[in-house]
Amino acid sequence: MIQQIIENIEKVIVGKRQVIEYFLTAILSNGHILLEDIPGVGKTILSRAMAISLGMSFKRIQCTPDLLPSDITGVSVFNQKTQEFEFKPGPVFANLVLADEINRATPRTQSSLLECMEERQVTVEGVPIKLPKPFIVMATQNPIEYEGVFPLPEAQLDRFLMKLSIGYPSYEDEMEIIRMQRLRHPIEELGPVATLEDVISLQEKIKEVYVDETIIQYILDIVSATRKHSDIAVGASPRGSLALYRTAQALAYIRGRDYVLPDDVKELAPLVLSHRIILKSESHLRGYTPRSVISSILASVEVPVGRVK
Repeated sequence: MIQQIIENIEKVIVGKRQVIEYFLTAILSNGHILLEDIPGVGKTILSRAMAISLGMSFKRIQCTPDLLPSDITGVSVFNQKTQEFEFKPGPVFANLVLADEINRATPRTQSSLLECMEERQVTVEGVPIKLPKPFIVMATQNPIEYEGVFPLPEAQLDRFLMKLSIGYPSYEDEMEIIRMQRLRHPIEELGPVATLEDVISLQEKIKEVYVDETIIQYILDIVSATRKHSDIAVGASPRGSLALYRTAQALAYIRGRDYVLPDDVKELAPLVLSHRIILKSESHLRGYTPRSVISSILASVEVPVGRVK
């Protein structure tokens, strides 16, 4: 089923199998995704293709400075016939929610997503309303525009399981994209290959993937190193450790294994931890980035060697 899902999405997204695997890793880990990339590389199409392939309902929120929290969560409207207030659900009531250009929304509106992302519920007039299962937020932001935007606070960044980037296609892949879209967009003919029940079942199955004690220690060594590094002002939280543990299980499962390798952890660490750390100002001036610092940590932390039981 995993291979069918990936191959189905590849009918629309060309030459980005690794990105598709990472996206699916986040969904099977029941986590949210922050997709930072330039316009036009397929962020929206990727999320739509994933939702269709998994049989998930899909809603898109275009974030702007005048967007209100009620525009996301919903609003209570007075019904004159029944003389009662009725709740009209917002676009957040979907399995996969695309928050496009999230950093263009005001901090007040951004914070309305916090409860949704963490608690999987919306509180209306003191009454909690559960969101559908599974519930995944995929937020995008443009890394090259800094005017008229509101950078995400650390508390919200920490809610995202992974931070991904699609990148430009190769010359050959871009040629294939043009050929595919000569008459119509292939997403118009895309159909589901899984159901919501399948997704929930897969989310439970990845928890059974074996993680050796030495791998857990390796994860903790990496996260602990972010809290002691001379270039980092604020290191990763325990949520980062849990995220690295769960995504390693999901990636191993996607690649056909029932056990986690150190390479899984090493591959995922930059995606899971880079947005959870805050560099010192002098480190920024020296040209360091969160990913380069995480890479230096991975090079310094000893990799466990031994047989998997």
